[in-house]
Amino acid sequence: MDDLPEAMHAEIVKRLTCPNDLKSLSLVSKRLYAIEGELRNSICIGCGVFPVTVALIRLCSRYPNLCKVEFNYSGWTSNHGMQLDKHGLQVFSSCCASLTDLTLSFCTNVDDSGLRLLACFKKMMSLRLNTLPAITSSGLLQVAVGCKNLSCLHLIGCNKVGGAMWLEYLGRFGSLKELVLNRCEKISQFDLLKFGAGWMKLQKFEFQIKGCLCVSDPCDPSCVEHCQYRYDFSCESLEDLTLARVLTEKEIGLRCLLRKCKALKNLCLYYVHGLQDNDMVTLSNNCTNLTSISLRLIPQHTEGYIFRTSLTDDTLKALALRCRKLQSFELILCGCDERWPEIGFTQEGLVMLIQSCPIRNLVLSGAHIFDDEGMKAISSAQFLESLELMHCINVTNAGMRLLAHCPCLINLTLRHCHRFSDAGVTEVARARKLETLVIEGCSQVPPEAARGAATSVHYKEDGPGLVGLGRV
Repeated sequence: MDDLPEAMHAEIVKRLTCPNDLKSLSLVSKRLYAIEGELRNSICIGCGVFPVTVALIRLCSRYPNLCKVEFNYSGWTSNHGMQLDKHGLQVFSSCCASLTDLTLSFCTNVDDSGLRLLACFKKMMSLRLNTLPAITSSGLLQVAVGCKNLSCLHLIGCNKVGGAMWLEYLGRFGSLKELVLNRCEKISQFDLLKFGAGWMKLQKFEFQIKGCLCVSDPCDPSCVEHCQYRYDFSCESLEDLTLARVLTEKEIGLRCLLRKCKALKNLCLYYVHGLQDNDMVTLSNNCTNLTSISLRLIPQHTEGYIFRTSLTDDTLKALALRCRKLQSFELILCGCDERWPEIGFTQEGLVMLIQSCPIRNLVLSGAHIFDDEGMKAISSAQFLESLELMHCINVTNAGMRLLAHCPCLINLTLRHCHRFSDAGVTEVARARKLETLVIEGCSQVPPEAARGAATSVHYKEDGPGLVGLGRV
């Protein structure tokens, strides 16, 4: 090893990504120890590092070129010692000048006084704050003002942060390309109107409300006379959009994004109350480059006091006609019984979408409208590589056998489907060279049917439902 040139040593170190492998390699020789220290650019610090202030000084000395750092105190107890606080952040800000990417997770001792110190990181481009219960909008504004190069901001479970001046400042003077707001109780969807011109630069946006739909969401401020916040902003650069548990029945709210996006490629709409077919039709007409759509729907009252899912085949028809690049489609129907309430879609609508678009990845859950005739359409899908069926109660062995003719199918996931047995699954496995097969909670399929049926097999007699899979 000592005879190898410096560049060769560096190349060896660069090709190792596992922290344990890097640690072992650094013990081989002093030369490799020094090279590994110089080249290491990321590190994750957790509960086992104590005292954290002293450890930070040593780590920054050992790894002088760190640019990506994560502090994660998930599972922390008092036995682990003190967490990172403002004193630790002060030391960190003075000895890690190259930092561009910082994640703080479950750091309960970090408050606004500590958050203000992050403004010292002039090169920082990405900041993720996950479950920091003590920080407020005031501290976040200091970060927005100090970190001029910030292009990615994630706020998750920061319940004291409201959507006030920091959003307005970033909209006017910032350069955010990615904004994720997840389970922040004090940030309303209408606060996002304050982001103004910032929407023009944004490429990824995610907004999720915690738990059930927020029926007490504040009224739309644009409806108030003389209000300066309107819907006349542009978001033509937005490529990735996720909205979850947003109430838009009485006011337009963030639903307006569906009518403004033209560059959209990936769309996730999770339990958006008030979503209508005309929103999706307009979206389909504007966003012909869509490659991925995920729809998660629950029944709601529609016109005529009908209780059903709000979208119908009009949505599927518009997607089939206009979005000819669509490769991934997920449909999760929650709370729909076979008899009542109604599902707005029909099997014919789903079949039309599957046959019109080059679908490679298909997920259907709770689609009791889908039966063996629908499986016949899937079996002829020329591009389909991955299929997941969950709670599809009307698919039988006859439908499963049809999958044997699906030309490109290599990944199959079956969850809580009870109408087919090992006879149907075995025939698919024999005909297709499956790479992965997942079977969970399918009562008629014994473990013997899965054994050796694919390169990778996962089998459980029971399995997680929508909640366990994080789909509710």
